Amino acid sequence: MKQIAKLGALVSTAALLYATEAVSPTQAAHALEHRPDGVIDGRGHILDSRYNHGHYYPGVGVSVRVLPEGYRPYFFGGHPFYFYGGVWYAPAAAGFVVVRPPVGVVISVLPPFYSTVWIGGVPYYYANDVYYTWDSAQNGYVVVDPPANAANPSSPPSTHEELIIYPKNGQGAAQQAADRYDCHSWAKTQTGFDPTQVAGGVAPASAANSRSAYDRAMSACLTARGYEVR
Repeated sequence: MKQIAKLGALVSTAALLYATEAVSPTQAAHALEHRPDGVIDGRGHILDSRYNHGHYYPGVGVSVRVLPEGYRPYFFGGHPFYFYGGVWYAPAAAGFVVVRPPVGVVISVLPPFYSTVWIGGVPYYYANDVYYTWDSAQNGYVVVDPPANAANPSSPPSTHEELIIYPKNGQGAAQQAADRYDCHSWAKTQTGFDPTQVAGGVAPASAANSRSAYDRAMSACLTARGYEVR
């Protein structure tokens, strides 16, 4: 009986998606398989609750006749893609279909409702089951494969409690996180001190001097990137 009830609920959910987004019941059921929480809203959009993201998106395979107003076009691997509000679309026979973006495509602006997740000491920007990282060489955010430890996010690297960092050029939260990580990596390489490790990963006798050198390196790096550091 439980299996019958579960199947009935899935069919009902698929039917709602079909009515709302012009997608077949089979496509809708397949989309739900990728979101085990199975929570939907009144439009038939599926909840992405990973990392407490808490936003709803149409499932992969959902068809639309026209793209949302304000979409951004991209061309990658010889194929066109369209991006809006964390959702990726590709051309289809009857209009457009929701797809997973190709790994390597670069966007200039993150989705409006992204979540910053630190994994293995690296900041990732997450939305709608897609991970992005900042690529300074391409001056944008690149779609990447899910990191190996995606289920175990870590804390961001700490900075000295006396360091006060102010974004003079109005850098957003994602840019600040990326700059902080890049400068942390550079300062760690320059000084051998890593504040994410116990005692900075150096001998206790030299920890204080190494910490001071790390802070100076962080300050110099961040200042060069348009921050005021005190």
